[in-house]
Amino acid sequence: MSRPLFSADFQFDRKEMVEDQIKRRGIHDTSVLQALLKVPRHLFVEPEYLSRAYSDFALPIKENQTISQPYIVALMTQSAMLKADDRVLEVGTGSAYQAAVLAEIVKEVYSIEIVESLARTAKSKLKELGYNNVTVRHGDGYRGWQERSPFDAILITAATPKIPRPLLDQLKVGGRMVLPLGETGSSQELMVLTKQEDGSLKEKFITGVVFVPMTGEIRQ
Repeated sequence: MSRPLFSADFQFDRKEMVEDQIKRRGIHDTSVLQALLKVPRHLFVEPEYLSRAYSDFALPIKENQTISQPYIVALMTQSAMLKADDRVLEVGTGSAYQAAVLAEIVKEVYSIEIVESLARTAKSKLKELGYNNVTVRHGDGYRGWQERSPFDAILITAATPKIPRPLLDQLKVGGRMVLPLGETGSSQELMVLTKQEDGSLKEKFITGVVFVPMTGEIRQ
């Protein structure tokens, strides 16, 4: 889906980002590449980091959170193996960049953010950019979004020390959960969990990552 707010000044930067940071590192899903070319990442970073919006780094946002580096966003999105008619849950809206990338690919995105100010900003930003297929709410993502389940894919964008059972219950059979699994203070393992017909999980390790911690009930 096309979006109106794209500055010509950043189009070259986006293309260079996709070519140098994304494609060369093994991201091959056409829908993911097209989404990254479309979404104006510079509109999701803080003004003081505008010149680094398309660099290969995570950047600080408000409330001691971060916007993930473009490659990690691409890797998580590709690992979810998304289709155009999918319904996706994102836990940890943050800057809303990942939600916007998902919205370019799938039919419906539901995103939960535990920090109320970030949820408000994300909702406003996505509305401003015309992403009408994304619904954001403030809350603890550990319990998911039962009334909108089941989901074809769930992405957790913060480090979790364990697999949240309520989220697994909201995942369709054959659905994929992508999450950074492990304790904070060190690196985590980016994993893809695929739900089998008997409820068991097929686990696949992707790479080592470093994410900010998931907070709320998961820590109890």
